[in-house]
Amino acid sequence: VQLQASGGGLVQPGGSLRLSCAASGFALDYRAIGWFRQALGKEREQISCISSSDGSTYYADSVKGRFTISGDNAKNTVYLQMNSLKPEDTAVYYCAADRWYGSSCHAGPTYDYWGQGTQVTVSS
Repeated sequence: VQLQASGGGLVQPGGSLRLSCAASGFALDYRAIGWFRQALGKEREQISCISSSDGSTYYADSVKGRFTISGDNAKNTVYLQMNSLKPEDTAVYYCAADRWYGSSCHAGPTYDYWGQGTQVTVSS
């Protein structure tokens, strides 16, 4: 089981990036997939989740209205579209998956599998 997060980079404030979380070894559909981030010197925070088992999604207040999570079952990939990026969005972004088939974003998912992280830097 592997998760590969990619798509990070350097972007100016107000810009956009799309992160990808690709899985190998298991299917991402019908389970909760989350995006997290950790800024330097800060605790890791969950920013989003999606599950096709019940159509649930979750966004932290800090990203609501700017970030959109989506999934492509055919590509076994979950995306995080990030718009209107701010310097405070600078962090290492991780994706994680619940091992349980049928898990929901709203039922305390246990993120058992983690990707390696991709750096997002928002700076002029």
